[in-house]
Amino acid sequence: MKAIAFEYHAPRSRSEALALLAEQPNAKVLAGGQSLMPMMNFRIAQPSHLIDINGLADLAAIRADGAEFAIGAMTRQRDLLDSEQLREAVPLMVEALTHVGHLQTRNRGTIGGSLCHADPAAELPTVCTALDARLTVESSDGAREIAMADWALGYLVTSLEPHEILTGIRLRAWPRGHGWAFTEFARRHGDFAIVSVAVLLAPGAGGRIARASIALGGCGDAPIRLHAAETLLEGQVGYEDLFHRAAGCAVDLEVGSDAYVSADYRRHLAQVLVRRGLLTAHARMAHGGTA
Repeated sequence: MKAIAFEYHAPRSRSEALALLAEQPNAKVLAGGQSLMPMMNFRIAQPSHLIDINGLADLAAIRADGAEFAIGAMTRQRDLLDSEQLREAVPLMVEALTHVGHLQTRNRGTIGGSLCHADPAAELPTVCTALDARLTVESSDGAREIAMADWALGYLVTSLEPHEILTGIRLRAWPRGHGWAFTEFARRHGDFAIVSVAVLLAPGAGGRIARASIALGGCGDAPIRLHAAETLLEGQVGYEDLFHRAAGCAVDLEVGSDAYVSADYRRHLAQVLVRRGLLTAHARMAHGGTA
């Protein structure tokens, strides 16, 4: 199939893009187009106006501000993967990006496009959930910030209003020496994950785990934080039985079945991947945050 007829707009500034979005009915923003264009061709999405923001260079940047990183929403996934700054300070994101699609899709796909599409099986929303990212959205009326925990309202639905554009993502790097791991299981490499897991562990005194963050993708309508497991881990010295018990917290997840796997299989897979992720992250933490 082909997309329905639409008007194409290529604004040259952020203010022009925001004005177009406020004025034009049934408008969609085009970022990388890796999800939107197929949806338009299948007529799942039928915008009357397409606002292409690829010309807004100021939305494509990675800036370090102390321990925080500000990432423009139009930053290509390939640029994130190649960033030495992120590889050093936010290795979880770089590791996850190796699972995102293929070279061609990463060359075009953007971090903002992935977050706005909000596929719960996508890697970047899961990583941003683990990192407690904060998202900046703008409209012609001004800007506001949304916590990643409040971003997804349901399957492929976000708290972004129709007249707003996601312009930036802010995240705080974990302390030097932290452990991290991103692992997933997919039918083929590059496919959306059946289950994915992002793990972060911060070192404390005496080899204890000072802080933990565990996020799961593919298990619900949005990425899920496994808070019960995080609480179980914090303040403890890591060892295999502890990680096994933490992974067991995934047994109570409310997950769905689909054409490929049952809910029981997905829950089992979540437990296996959480345990693997914890083992890898803890080993990295024990070696001072080296891979």
